[in-house]
Amino acid sequence: MELFVVPIAILCLLLLFLGLGIWVFASLFLVGIISLYFFLDMPLQQIGIIGSIALFRSSTAWELAAIPMFIWMGEIILRTDFSNRLFRGLAPIVDVLPGRLLHTNMLGCAFFAAVSGSSAATTATIGKITTYELKQRNYDHDLAIGSLAGAGTLGLLIPPSIVMIIYGIQAEVSIPHLFAAGVIPGLLVMAIYSLYIGIRCLGHNEKAPISADTYSLRERVYALHNLLPVFILMVIVLGSIYSGVATPSEAAAIGVISAFALALVTRQFTWRIFQESLMAAIRTSCMIGILLVAASFLATAMAYLQIPISIASIIAQMNLSPMQLVIILSIFYILLGLFLEGVSILVMTLPLTLPLATQAGFSPIWFGVYLILMIELAQVTPPIGFNLFIIQGLTETPIGKVALAAAPFFLLMCVVVVLITIFPNIALWLPSLL
Repeated sequence: MELFVVPIAILCLLLLFLGLGIWVFASLFLVGIISLYFFLDMPLQQIGIIGSIALFRSSTAWELAAIPMFIWMGEIILRTDFSNRLFRGLAPIVDVLPGRLLHTNMLGCAFFAAVSGSSAATTATIGKITTYELKQRNYDHDLAIGSLAGAGTLGLLIPPSIVMIIYGIQAEVSIPHLFAAGVIPGLLVMAIYSLYIGIRCLGHNEKAPISADTYSLRERVYALHNLLPVFILMVIVLGSIYSGVATPSEAAAIGVISAFALALVTRQFTWRIFQESLMAAIRTSCMIGILLVAASFLATAMAYLQIPISIASIIAQMNLSPMQLVIILSIFYILLGLFLEGVSILVMTLPLTLPLATQAGFSPIWFGVYLILMIELAQVTPPIGFNLFIIQGLTETPIGKVALAAAPFFLLMCVVVVLITIFPNIALWLPSLL
């Protein structure tokens, strides 16, 4: 039991600082400093040296350059009409399915996720369009906002995902392989959500009213041209990575240039769009950067305290089966998701949980997909579910009602976690082809 005193004390300190409303990055720094000072009697000067090393190591990886670039590309798309075109292109196609326009949440989020890499940007951008359009057409409100909350998380799983880049840097695994690993699970999540909506709406026209608009085959095919801007960006970014022409960081820069080029071609580029998108990207990138640095410092402190090694050895001695370990980790991450957002969860826990997973025989690539799915669950769990807050702001629906509407999609994502655990090749097959 003595071995768990230090980790429990560190966890309590962290919860205390977060509960006091201290910024997450500051809480991580404070916990690391206090832990080294009191538990190892380390002089403050030496702690400062360790902090400087952690700062340098965590902020100089070339792969980090991809993060602000992908964020900037998403911000450009957010400020043009490319996202509106998505809805106009998808609406005639999904009109024939049970649930009709509700499926635009899934398909729209999947397309936008493939060029933004951000869950929050995906939810906000697609939500601005679909929540208004579905309300005007008297669609079931709970299904509309619940499916948006769930589908918005695809921004974390479908490449190019910013969270995947962060995981790849911290876990020291191939980012292109991680991107490939997220494709099939992402499509599986989208398919299960659409299947659920179709079943819920089958024979219930009041949930998805029949539209007065009718589309001929020619009109449906013609509507596809609205998908071209986003599709072009997808091909450029992902094609440059998997063809070997560019690294993820270089592909992100190519994506930004391409987004500006498309904005110019469609006569939407303005100095205001340039300035606003750049400043928004800088703010978000700085937030992620300082979190990475702080988490790296805390991970270094935990390594000095030998906490990861000690806990890993204890769990190894418990002779847990891989499935039992996944169950324990899943409960752990769901609980964390009640209090923290995704990037914070990843950078705080990875130094502890990745060694446990690899020791149990799980591939780091598979664990990356699993961990991102768990972070997606955190996006739709109150009280700190970012997607819930975004939808609340868009629709002015009480946060409790948004959370209840998102609950079925939370459970469906849990089903996907079970499926990739039982059948790990869902995540590992595509990377094995590279």
